[in-house]
Amino acid sequence: MSIAPAGVSAPAHAPGLLAALAGLSDPRARRGVRHALTSVVAAAVCAVVAGCRSYAAIGEWVADLPADTAQMLGIDPGRRPSEAMLRRLLQALDPDQLTAVIAAWLSTRSPATGTRRAIAVDGKSIRGSRAAHSTARHVLAACDQATGAILASTDVNGKTNETTCFQPLLDQIDDLTGVVVTADALHCQREHVAYLAQRGANWILTVKGNQPHLHAQLAALPWRAVPHADRASDRGHGRREIRSLKILSISTGIDFPHAAQALQIRRRRRRLDQPKRFTTETIYAITDLRAHQAKPAHLAGWARGHWSIENKVHWVRDVTYDEDRSQIRTGTGPQVMAALRNTAISALRLTGITNIAAANRHHARDSHRPLALLGIT
Repeated sequence: MSIAPAGVSAPAHAPGLLAALAGLSDPRARRGVRHALTSVVAAAVCAVVAGCRSYAAIGEWVADLPADTAQMLGIDPGRRPSEAMLRRLLQALDPDQLTAVIAAWLSTRSPATGTRRAIAVDGKSIRGSRAAHSTARHVLAACDQATGAILASTDVNGKTNETTCFQPLLDQIDDLTGVVVTADALHCQREHVAYLAQRGANWILTVKGNQPHLHAQLAALPWRAVPHADRASDRGHGRREIRSLKILSISTGIDFPHAAQALQIRRRRRRLDQPKRFTTETIYAITDLRAHQAKPAHLAGWARGHWSIENKVHWVRDVTYDEDRSQIRTGTGPQVMAALRNTAISALRLTGITNIAAANRHHARDSHRPLALLGIT
């Protein structure tokens, strides 16, 4: 007997995905439209939940739907959308609007945790989207650290970079009051912290060589005299990692606005098959949170949780969905498919599922299961 992956139910009042997609703009001309936009997009999300990786696979999943399941999606069982139709529509959608609509829906299904929310901002290149005369598409995303749900994303086109997309990305999130935003060294920018202060958010930012003066100041602090504030270790992906955290108050002497504390994070790693070979990495970070606003364990958790977007989303898209070898390149297709994968991963994460590959197989065995997950039944 098959056993569903462990999970929890979404809040009973949460609307289904079909209702949420009603706010999505239809890029098609009205004449000749045979299939509702909400039905087609919802079907595509269901197919990705079931592990589909391409337009062809999504088309086959829709073609194989039992009549009753197709009707639940609002699809006429006798006239189903073809692969070509699915491809044309998905290549024409606005990926940022799609992500915003779905993020609003996911927020209604997120369980209340009672703790301060932390959002990780990070980018990812979709390597398979690279063509002969163009670079790979790059997407910047904001991820809820606790759930792994994608809250916002935006395309970083070839004429700009992640830095200029930071504020437009977070503008997609209605309320940042009291939120802790974590980001890598590329976003350690004065204009970014000014923006976050206006939004009422706090921040933890990594500092590296792109801010050489600031990095030198942090490295010169008397870390040898500072005791460890937090220490943790874990195993995963064939390696063991030991992390230690030291914290110093820096009310003066650091050339960066609103910086209240400095963090030294030291990570020692070794592969499990090479127990005597350790690699050590020392990382510096700054935060506007003062000692009375966050305990060392919280700071350590948020700093460590920043990498959750890598482990919970990027790694799954690369390994489980094989995104980097995807041949989808036309129109907004790469970004839209990334948004569909993010939606599937987020919806599964919100039910407590940790093994996305096993969840894909589970939902692929019964076409009703993806609909139940997305609140369509």
